[in-house]
Amino acid sequence: MITALYAALLTLLMMWLAVQVIKQRKHHQVAHGDGQIEALEVARSAHGNAVDCIPMTVILLALLEFNGANVLLIHGLGVVFLVGRVVHARAILSQDFKGRVMGMKLTFATMFALVILNLVYLPFDKFW
Repeated sequence: MITALYAALLTLLMMWLAVQVIKQRKHHQVAHGDGQIEALEVARSAHGNAVDCIPMTVILLALLEFNGANVLLIHGLGVVFLVGRVVHARAILSQDFKGRVMGMKLTFATMFALVILNLVYLPFDKFW
């Protein structure tokens, strides 16, 4: 299953972002919340955004694959989404607004494409 590749790589990204939060917590000795520490707030925001976007997108990618979409289409969407998530994560941590915008554009474009493609590839003949 092709989606497993992107699920694994995106999980590594989420783990890396979680480590960034842990580093900030340890450095600033904050056990809960963000302690009003901007660096910790930024790290938590980067991780939270990934947690918000990645799971449903991976599910949609897997469903599209399951419903028989072309292998190159699956890889193309997976690569664009992965690049978007990496660009966004790095940009939010470095407080680069243009990078954040580009990352979210790639993310939302992939998510929207997956919604439309999943509707197109739905096996309507098996509904009844």
